[in-house]
Formats: sequence, structure tokens, C-alpha cells
Amino acid sequence: MNRPSKILFLLLHISLSFGAYAEEDTDSAVTELREVVVTKRRATPPEVIPAQVLGGEELRRLNSNSVADALRYFSGVQVKDYGGVGGIKTVNIRSMGTNHTGVVYDGVELGNAQNGQIDLGQFSLDNMETLSLYNGQKSEILQPAKDFGSAGSIYMRTRAPRFNPGEKYHIRAAARTGSFDLVNLSALMELRLSKNVNASVSAEWLSSSGKYKFRYRRFNTSGQVAYDTTAVRRNGDINALRAEANVYGTLRSGNWTAKVYNYNSERGIPGAIVNNVWHRGERTKDNNTFAQGRYTGYFGKFTTLNNIKYAYYRTRYINNDDTQIKIDNLYRQSEFYLSSANEFEVNTWWRLSLSYDFMYNTMTADTYGFARPDRTSHYLSAATSLDFKRFKLQASALGTFVHDALKGQESPADKKVFSPAVYASFYPLRSTTDLALRAFYKRTFRMPTFNDLYYADMGNSNLNPERVTQYNLGIAYTRTGKGFFSSGRVSADAYYNKVRDKIVAYPKGQQFRWTMLNLGLVDIRGLDATAQLTVNPARELYVTLRGQYTWQRAIDVTNPADSYYRNQIPYVPHHSGSAVLNAQWRGWGLNYSWIYVGERYNQPENIRYNYMPAWYTSDVSLSKDFRIGKVGLRALAEVNNLFSQDYDVIVNYPMPKRNYRFTITVEI
Repeated sequence: MNRPSKILFLLLHISLSFGAYAEEDTDSAVTELREVVVTKRRATPPEVIPAQVLGGEELRRLNSNSVADALRYFSGVQVKDYGGVGGIKTVNIRSMGTNHTGVVYDGVELGNAQNGQIDLGQFSLDNMETLSLYNGQKSEILQPAKDFGSAGSIYMRTRAPRFNPGEKYHIRAAARTGSFDLVNLSALMELRLSKNVNASVSAEWLSSSGKYKFRYRRFNTSGQVAYDTTAVRRNGDINALRAEANVYGTLRSGNWTAKVYNYNSERGIPGAIVNNVWHRGERTKDNNTFAQGRYTGYFGKFTTLNNIKYAYYRTRYINNDDTQIKIDNLYRQSEFYLSSANEFEVNTWWRLSLSYDFMYNTMTADTYGFARPDRTSHYLSAATSLDFKRFKLQASALGTFVHDALKGQESPADKKVFSPAVYASFYPLRSTTDLALRAFYKRTFRMPTFNDLYYADMGNSNLNPERVTQYNLGIAYTRTGKGFFSSGRVSADAYYNKVRDKIVAYPKGQQFRWTMLNLGLVDIRGLDATAQLTVNPARELYVTLRGQYTWQRAIDVTNPADSYYRNQIPYVPHHSGSAVLNAQWRGWGLNYSWIYVGERYNQPENIRYNYMPAWYTSDVSLSKDFRIGKVGLRALAEVNNLFSQDYDVIVNYPMPKRNYRFTITVEI
């Protein structure tokens, strides 16, 4: 057994005896479920800044295969998709950059010190219970200190076992096939081990050739067609296996959980289509493993939340292109994370919290002259919340202390940053909380990643850390009713973000490698609007319409002498939105979803040569739920990109045309 395996085994043993969690407390305030199991827990106050949430049946109905696909239906979000089933998928909230987005998986934030980007394509919806998006931060002061440091956060919560009296186990299996030679099998088993301990084991296998037809059409500067051809995307295959195991327990004064996760994949990198090159020889092999434990204890007015995690990521990059230098590099990174958050309820309207996080990251590679950096990070936060029924206030302050050490080289200067935040909400109507006004101010900071700083062929050791200042003002109105009108909600938020020394990554021919640079100062102004309406026009017929719209002006205001001064930054459209229409009747479900992304540019200069046209897609699905004895079944047929639109999310990475998926799910 090698050293990483020994450490992983030791941490797993500690986590299993650690004691933490029955249901993740961070998301329960925003999740609507048919059944919520809570053990010895005080009520959570209403949120100061509500989240955008997809959960339960609504999440299952979307035409989405991965978490990244589902996030497209949130306002203010841009998903970068490099195409195909196995293409890398990252998310950007309000144009502040992927690295300012915290991604939390079952209560513990995911990390990647190498490039700071979490590939959301590796997380499936088959075992996902809720997805939540918070702008600024989650309005709960009992959270790890590191969670206060993100400009926006995505919380993923997997399904936790819930048993009715007499039940000992649940089993769910799904088989999916479709275009691109797709084969996708998943299984979930939930076990009731004792009165206070449950467990779950889930696994998923994904295989696809990644071959799909696309139309490649480009125009010259005069507007005439320069290229117009149809080809087949190649080297986009993927073979991936995800497996995870969870143990949940309840105690007399708290709850606990332990998780082990592994994602192993081999995939081709189709690369950009430039200079009439249609096939690439680049491939990556990833093996990502982590073990984490979580404990929540309730002791009168005092609550403690503790996390521990060890992660080991192994990436092998291979380039067999005959026209380039052959490459076979291996990168390893490890992470140890420890967190303790503590909250004290002074009285019914005032709470205080203090949190400390410790993180240690290392990275090695078999390339000549690699810097082999180590990073030690300390996070210390203090927060308070006031709840006066019609007026709620939350304030926090985060201190970040970062030290980098390089093997055989002079280490850069330590970083010490203070990040404050203030949130407020007001309910102007005395008799109801249907109408809410909200606002927040926040400053955030993020260190450049190891790739940004230390990679010889793409790093830039002179990069400055990014600093973001956020302002938000919003309004929301919610109503519920009976009869024809079931429920409705509308909300709108205006925001202003200023990003100093913004770091931007551009693919430079090879998708795995990037060119890094500081843009200097970026001015971001935007408006997010959402609406949802559910009606009951006939017996057993429910129709839900959900829509969102985002307007953004994100411009570079660094230097008036630059040719791109006050130009929109790359890949940020002025207008984007989505709409979902769902109808449910006697076990039948019809779902139509539409996504629109407006015109944008792929380089800092907003000129015709860098122009990318608007695109939109329509997806439709039909499902049927039925039972055979105690066995529940669901059949689902999907048509994605219904009108076979030609579009690129990233320039020269064409997306699939019309494609199909068919799924059978069995649940016992």
C-alpha cells in the first residue's frame, strides 16, 4: 500500500468513528422535500439572502445528465462546456470567474489547488437530491470559515437514506443509452444498519465514443463565408467510473456522517478545430479520491460543526500528436482540510459564530524543473446574525493567511487579507413575509492557483491575486394559493461587482494548457430576474412554468490606451436566459426546456473577427411512472437540441446537434 493509500485509509478510519451528520444542515433551510428527518435540532432562521434551488422531482424532470447541465437553469450563471459527454464543464457566477465559485459537496468544499477549477461534469444527478446556488455566500453563520470566502457558492447534496417503519433497505438502479454510443449505468443501495445508523453505496459507469456530427462554418471580416462543412467530432470518448459510500448516524445531541468518494476516468480531448485540424491525440486519465467526515453537535444554545477531509488527485496528460512533441506527464496533488465552526445563541434574535479552517496543499509532477509547490492556508472568521422578524441582518469578517513554499527556490511573499460582508433583508408588510427586500455588500479574495503561478510553459509568477467587491439589491414576492393557482414567485436582483487584477485563462491550442494573464480592472453590472408559477387547471393536472433572465455588462476598464478598453470581457453575453415548462398528469410527465445565450466575443477586443453569434437550444422529454407490486419504475425519453442548432459555447469547440437519450429507472 503506497503512502497516499495509507493516509486515506487512516483518515477514513478516523472519519467513521468521528461522528457527524444525519442531514446536511446547511441546505435544509432552502430545500422543499416531502419528508425531512431531523433529530434534536433547533429551528433554522429564515435566510437573509435566499438561494436558487433545484431539488426533488423538479431536478429529476430536467433534461440534464450532469450537475453542470442543471446549473444552466440558474440566473447569473455561465457554463463553459467544451462539448460532448466527456467534455470539461465549469461554471462562472456573475462573470467573476470560475475560481471565485465555491463548490460544496455534502457540506465540505471541493478543492483543486492545481488550477482552481472543478469539473462539474464528473458529478451525476442520479444520486443528487438538491442543487443550491448562493450569490455572495450562504446566509447561515454556522459554516466553515472557508465558505465565507467565495463570491458565489454551489451546494450539492446527495440523497440521504430515509426509511418508513419496517423498511430495512432501498435499491434504485438506472440504465441509460442514446446518441454518441452512450452507455450509462448507475445503482444506489440504502441500508438501515441500526436505529441510529444508516448507510448508502452508489456507483455509476459512463461510456461514450463522443462522436457526433457538427457543422463548421466561419466568416471572414467582410462577412463572407470562409468555411462551411459538416464533419464528425473525434477523440471525445470517455470511460468513467464513479463510486461513493456514506454512513450516517444520529447521537443524543447531534449527528454525523462519513463519506468516501472516487472518480476514475480516461477521456480524449478533442481540442479546438483550427487550421483544418480535425483530430487530436491528446488524452487525460484522472483518478480523484477523497474521504471526509462531518460532525454536528447541539448543546443547548451552543452548536458546533466540524469537518475533516483528505483528498488525493492524480492526473496523467498524454499528447500523441505526430505534429507536436510527444508528451506523457503525471501530476499529483493532495489536500488535507480541517474545520471547526461554532455558534452561540445569545438570545432568540441574536447569534454569534467563530470558525477556523486549516488547509495544506501539495503538488508534484514528473516534468523537469517543476516547482513542486506547497501551500499552507489558514482561515479565521467571525460572524453575527440579528433577527427582528421583519428585519434581518448578518455580518461576517474573514481573515485569510496563505504561505507558499517552493522546493529549491525562493518562496513568494505571504498573503494576508481581510474580507468583510454585510447582508440585510426587510419585510415591509406587517401581516406577511410574502414581500422581501434584500441587499448585501461583500469583499472577496482568491490566490492564483499553482498553474497560474508556477507552470513554466503557461504560468505567470508575476500574477497578482484577484480581489472582488460585490454589491447587490433585490426584491422578491411569493404567494401560495388553492384551486387553480397553486404557487408563484418572482424576484429581481441588481448587482455591481468590481474585480481587480482579474486572472483570465485562454486555451492555447491544447485544451489542457492555458495562457494566464491579469486583465487589471473589470467593471460588472447586471440584473437577474426569475419567475415561477404553478397552476392546477384540472384534476390531477399540474403545470409549472419557470423562467430566468440575466443582463450583464462586464467590461475591461484597466487602461484607456488599450484597444479593448470598455469592451465586454470574453465569453460574457449581454443577454441570457432559460425557460422550463412542465406538466404532470397521472404519472405522465412532459418537460420542455429552452436555453438562450446572446452574442458575445471570444477575445478582449470586441471586433467582428472575435464575434460569436447568439445560440439557443430546446430540449423535450416524456416520462411515465408506474408500479408493479412494490417495485417503482420510470421510463424516460429525451430529445436534446430539438431543432438541431449549430452552436459553440467556446470558440472552435462545436456542440452536438440533435441527440437522444432513453432511461429506465427501477426503485425498490
